[in-house]
Amino acid sequence: MGLFEGIFNGKKEEKVVAKTFINWIPLTSLDQLPMLKKESENEAVLIFKHSTRCGISRMVLKQFEKLVTEETKNLKIYYLDLLNYRNVSDEVGYSFQVHHQSPQLIVLRNGATFAHASHYEITEINLSRFI
Repeated sequence: MGLFEGIFNGKKEEKVVAKTFINWIPLTSLDQLPMLKKESENEAVLIFKHSTRCGISRMVLKQFEKLVTEETKNLKIYYLDLLNYRNVSDEVGYSFQVHHQSPQLIVLRNGATFAHASHYEITEINLSRFI
């Protein structure tokens, strides 16, 4: 029975799910932007702009999730689905003077852009510097 044992005896292999420390905050409204500016006066606020249709964006998102560790898990990280909330994405670019990219990470401090990166540059960021 060796060859068919795993197929017919009901045993299933368990999938290993990667643990993420990110507590994504959805960014879905223009009304949230003044709040983000205000929050950034006391702590860094990160905006991750993601295109759900882009393979590169999907890969970078997964790699970014691995960057958030126990040490950086309390960072405020907003998730912006730029296809569903294009008007919010446009206003983020305008308000914070950052040319649109996808994927893109924008870090706010004191109501303004402190740092930003796009594409694979995002995966090279040391998030602990924003604590």
